[in-house]
Amino acid sequence: MKEMILNQNELYKLCEILPKNGVILLQGDLASGKTTLVQNYAQFLGIEKMLNSPTFSIMQEYNFHQGKIYHYDIYQEGFDGLLKNGLIENFFEEGLHLVEWGDEKLKKYLDKYQIFNIILQIIPYENKRKYIIHE
Repeated sequence: MKEMILNQNELYKLCEILPKNGVILLQGDLASGKTTLVQNYAQFLGIEKMLNSPTFSIMQEYNFHQGKIYHYDIYQEGFDGLLKNGLIENFFEEGLHLVEWGDEKLKKYLDKYQIFNIILQIIPYENKRKYIIHE
């Protein structure tokens, strides 16, 4: 487990240590900074387009020089929504999968199929955020 307390201008420090492949399950309350982190991480990886949270589309896909970024928001339907919409197969694809509201059901599924994943908790901390990485 790793912990970092950062403001938005320091997010590059977190981006430097995050995996460039596999699944990152982003957990935190509403407005904790999940989408902001995804936007900063995508920018860090060279994607210039501003990413929006795929709340209603559930998943958006972006190309970057090292492959693909899959950005999910499963707030509305959770793991069952991934199954219902046929998106669960995407996790077998090479690339970086960033999942806002990643839950325990998804974690168990990924572990069952030995798909590399980490949990990244985001907790508001004064005027910053505490980032806790569980590997």
